[in-house]
Amino acid sequence: MFQFLKRGGEAPEAKASAAGALSAPAIAYGGAGRVAWTPRDTASLTRVGFLGNPVVFRCVKLVAEAAAALPLVLESDGARMETHPVLQLMARPNGAQGRAELLEAVYGQLLLTGDGYVEAVGEGALPAELHVLRSDRMSVVPGADGWPVAYDYSVGGKRHRFGAAQVCHVKSFHPQDDHYGLSPMQAVAQAMDVHNSASRWSKALLDNAARPSGAIVYQGGEGMLDPQQYDRLVAELETHHQGARNAGRPMLLEGGLDWKPMGFSPSDMEFQKTKESAAREIALAFGVPPMLLGIPGDATYANYAEAHRAFYRLTVLPLAARVASALAQWLEGFVGEDLEMRVDLDRVPALSAERDAQWARVSSAAFLSDAEKRALLGLAPKEED
Repeated sequence: MFQFLKRGGEAPEAKASAAGALSAPAIAYGGAGRVAWTPRDTASLTRVGFLGNPVVFRCVKLVAEAAAALPLVLESDGARMETHPVLQLMARPNGAQGRAELLEAVYGQLLLTGDGYVEAVGEGALPAELHVLRSDRMSVVPGADGWPVAYDYSVGGKRHRFGAAQVCHVKSFHPQDDHYGLSPMQAVAQAMDVHNSASRWSKALLDNAARPSGAIVYQGGEGMLDPQQYDRLVAELETHHQGARNAGRPMLLEGGLDWKPMGFSPSDMEFQKTKESAAREIALAFGVPPMLLGIPGDATYANYAEAHRAFYRLTVLPLAARVASALAQWLEGFVGEDLEMRVDLDRVPALSAERDAQWARVSSAAFLSDAEKRALLGLAPKEED
């Protein structure tokens, strides 16, 4: 009844990717009216999901852009650094990208593939540039003890090998793989296929004059048309009664022909709800409240502001903290000092209401001294005049 992901063309290109190494592609193609699920390799999921599904696209963009815009602070040996070579490198990582663009690319790769790779370019105490490498082209080269000793980057039939210290590999948690992370796209692939199939069904309905199909019954003679009459009838239907431009055009029947319309079945009427349910599952997998995406039927949060705060607290901040910590630990090997990079929560606009409430609560505590209040608020001790 429905055209589930009817696919054609060339087979997806084999990639040396993290997702491809997790398991063999699960392909179940079928003809008209049969299910055809998307292959579970990185290239196919990215093409069908991020490039072909508006909910997946918006979830990835929303999380990546929000996390990349967060202000970062650097601490060395417990002291906050206002100026540092690492801060300068992060502010201008390469000639084509700024800090937000570089981090957005890292977060996007993490969300789409479960892995993010940052390359250090240049020789010296600190890399001259930082570049994000495509995760679907990277593969881990494990050593005898199982730990990565190198990384291979494959493109155009050629392979380039990076040393382990030259690449920062950030990965999501995967319970069944030692070297690659698990992407939300893997967990949400089935819901993504359902949502895409629903969109195709709606498009097909519009192409058929936005109405359900029907049957033409021949009541003359022996109940059968001769081949010429049949071909003429099919040609007239395709030419004059299919597509949005022919919507509402009356049908002229002759020679004992009668039109019997077919109404929507209960499953057809529930199809839109199925699409909305699939959209909510996609948003759930990426940690985005459906309210922020405009998906109807979700009343988990009392208002938009509450959903926005929950989005930052439960999704954006943990992701940004993990990436910032991994980058700081990786760059320690270049500068030779202990570094801690974290999000400056005092400068996150989405958390302003929580910050105001905390300041008011601490300020009203009469049993605390000024020094204790400053310590609770994360401020440096006040300098004596």
